[in-house]
Amino acid sequence: MKRNLLLFLISVGMILPVALNAQEKFNAETLWKLGRLSDVQYSPVDNSFIYGVTWYNAETNKSNRDIWRLDKNAESPRKLTEFEGSEFNAIWRPDGKKIGFLSAESGDVQIWEMGINGEDKKQVSHVEGGINGFSYSPDMKHIVYIKDVKIEKDVHDLHPDLPLADAMIYNDLMYRHWDSWHDYAYSHVFVAPYSDGNVGEGKDIMSGEPFDSPLTPWGGMEQIAWAPDGKTLAYTCKKEKGKDYAISTNSDIYLYNLASGETTNISKDNPGYDQDPVFSPDGSKIVWRSMETPGFEADKDRIMLCEINPKSLEGVKKGIEPKKTASGKQLVMTSHVFTDLSEGFDQSSTSFKFSPDGKQLYFISGIHATYQVYRIDLATRKITQLTQGDHDIQAFALDGNDLIITKMRHDLPSEVFRVKPDGSEEQLTFTNREILKNVTFGKSEKRWITTTDGKQMLVWVILPPNFDKNKKYPALLYCQGGPQSAVSQFFSYRWNFQMMAAHDYVIVAPNRRGLPTFGQEWNDQISGDYGGQNMLDYLTAIDSVATEPWVDENRLGAIGASYGGFSVYWLAGNHNKRFKAFIAHCGIFNFESMYLETEEMFFVNFDYGGPFWEKPRPKSYDFSPHNFVGNWDTPMLVIHGGYDFRIPYTQGMQAFNANQLLGIPSRFLFFPNETHFVLKPQNSILWHREFYKWLDTYLK
Repeated sequence: MKRNLLLFLISVGMILPVALNAQEKFNAETLWKLGRLSDVQYSPVDNSFIYGVTWYNAETNKSNRDIWRLDKNAESPRKLTEFEGSEFNAIWRPDGKKIGFLSAESGDVQIWEMGINGEDKKQVSHVEGGINGFSYSPDMKHIVYIKDVKIEKDVHDLHPDLPLADAMIYNDLMYRHWDSWHDYAYSHVFVAPYSDGNVGEGKDIMSGEPFDSPLTPWGGMEQIAWAPDGKTLAYTCKKEKGKDYAISTNSDIYLYNLASGETTNISKDNPGYDQDPVFSPDGSKIVWRSMETPGFEADKDRIMLCEINPKSLEGVKKGIEPKKTASGKQLVMTSHVFTDLSEGFDQSSTSFKFSPDGKQLYFISGIHATYQVYRIDLATRKITQLTQGDHDIQAFALDGNDLIITKMRHDLPSEVFRVKPDGSEEQLTFTNREILKNVTFGKSEKRWITTTDGKQMLVWVILPPNFDKNKKYPALLYCQGGPQSAVSQFFSYRWNFQMMAAHDYVIVAPNRRGLPTFGQEWNDQISGDYGGQNMLDYLTAIDSVATEPWVDENRLGAIGASYGGFSVYWLAGNHNKRFKAFIAHCGIFNFESMYLETEEMFFVNFDYGGPFWEKPRPKSYDFSPHNFVGNWDTPMLVIHGGYDFRIPYTQGMQAFNANQLLGIPSRFLFFPNETHFVLKPQNSILWHREFYKWLDTYLK
C-alpha cells in the first residue's frame, strides 16, 4: 500500500551538474538537470546536518539519491553515500555517533548504518519483504519501522487452482486510491529491539488490523513519534474500512505502551483529521495537527495539545480498569487535558518542534501566500512570527537561537539557510549553483487586486526574463489545483512559473477564493461554490493585468491542473471570448460521473454537498463544466494520466470528445503510466514540449 518510496527506488543513474552557456533559456531539459534537496536532519551533538539530493538522468529515465553532510564551518558539503541505488530516510542515531538510512543495495529496502563521515557502511536489518521507513527510540533500545503486511485474500488465495488468473475481487469501497489498486496489504507499525549494529525481530503492534499507518498515500515517519523515555510510541491511523473509510476523514493519534502492549486512542472525540504527533522533551505533553470538521480535508490545521496524566498512563501500564473496546485492544483514557493552542489564530499550522526546555513550540504556518516559521509561548499563548519574506519555508531545525531552514522561491529550488534572531540569512547549500549560474530568471511581482465583492486578493505576476515594458506579451492565467492549495512561492517541477516566463509569457497567478494563508473564511468559501466567486476572482485577476500596456489582451490563455483543470473547463463555457487557448490537465469535467468514479467520497460529499440523486439536488452540480459545453469555442489541449484515480482519465476523455464533436481544435495528451502527476523525466519533457507547442500555436 505504501507508495511514497517508489520515486527513490524506480532505478539508478546519476547526472552530474554541467555548467550551461551564458544566458541559457530555462527549459524542461534544464529543469530535469536540477538536484532536488530534501529531508534535512540536524545533528543531536554538533552543528552539522545531513540531507538528501536526488538527481535525474533524462536519457535513461532514471534517478539516484545520495546523502550529504555539511559541517557548520565547512566550505562545502561532503557526499556520504555512493551506492548504485538511492539512499533515503537518513537520520542521526540519538547519540550522534552513527547515521541510519534506508537502501535497497542488497535487494529489499533495509536499514543501514554508517559513521558520521560515511565510513563503515553496514546493513543492520534483515526484514522479510523490506521496510518503508524507520526511526530510533531515544534510549536506543528499540527501532520502529513500517512495512506492508498482506492481511486479506487475493484471487489466488480464493482460487488456488487458477494460478494464471489475472483479476481483483472487491466487496467494499476504497478498492483503489490515488494511483494504485488495493493490493490486500496494509502498512503496519513494527517495534524491534536494537543494540549497536543489530535490529532484532519486530513485533507488529497493529497485528491483524486492516488499517494503514502511516496514512496512505502521502503519510511518512512524521506520523509516528517516540516518547522521550522510549517506552511509548505515538502513531497516526484511520481505523475505518471500506465505505466508512471512503466517507470519513477521522484519523486519530494512538499511544502504544511497549511494556503492556496496550493501545490508547487519545483523540477519539475529534471527528476530523488528527495526525503528526510530537512529544515534549519531558514527555508530559504531546501536540499534533487536528482538523475539527468531519469530511473536510482542507479545514484549519489546529495545534492540539494534550497534557498527559501520568496516573492514566500508570493505569495503562498496570492494566487498571481496562475499559476495552469491542476489538479488545484499545483502552479509553479520559483524564488528559486537551487545549487548542491555535484558538483565535486564523492560520493552519504544521511541523511542530518544542524548544529544549519545553516552554515554547515552533511551527510552520502560511500567511499571504508564503510559509514562515512561528513560535508560541505555552504559558502566555503568545504567537510570534520569526521569519519574513516572499518564500516558502518547507522545514526547519533549531540551532540555539538560530533557525536552520529549507526554503524555496519562484526563482530558487530548495536550499538550506541559517536565519539569525535579527532575521538575517546565510545560504548554506548551493546544490544547483553551477547549473543555474547562466540562467536568467524573470521577476516575480506581488499585487493586491480588488475583487468584485470588494476584497483584496494577492496575485503573483511573473514577468519574462529581460522584460521589455515596450513590448506586447501574451499572458497566461494560472488556475491553481487543490482546490485549497495556496499559490505560494513554490518552485514547481511541473507547473514552473519561471519556465513559462522564459517562453515569453506573462504569468498571472491569483490566490483566488478557496486558497489558504488568507484566513479560514477565504479558504472555506469555495466549498459548494465552484462556479461562483472564485471564478469571478480569476476573471478579475486576468482583466486587471490585461490592462497593462505590455500585455496583449488579444493573446490570453488559461491553464491549470486538477481543480485548475476544472477551472479551465468551466472558463471555456463562461469566458466571453477573453481567451484564445486553453490547457486542462487532469480536470473535472462532469460532476455526476466524477461523483461515482472518484475514491475519496468525503471530498465530493463535502464540496458537492452530496450525491446528485439527492432531493433537492445539491446546487453544486449546476457548476459542472459539461453543462456549458454548448458555449465552447476555443482551442483546448487536454492532458490526463492513466493511473489518476483521484480524477479518472475518463473526465479528460469526455472533454476532448466534446471538443472534437463540436469541431473545435483540440488535442488529447494521454500518459498511460502516469498518475495525477507526470513524474518520469522523458514524459515530463514531452509534456512541456506539447504544452508550449499548443500555446505558441494559438497565442504567438
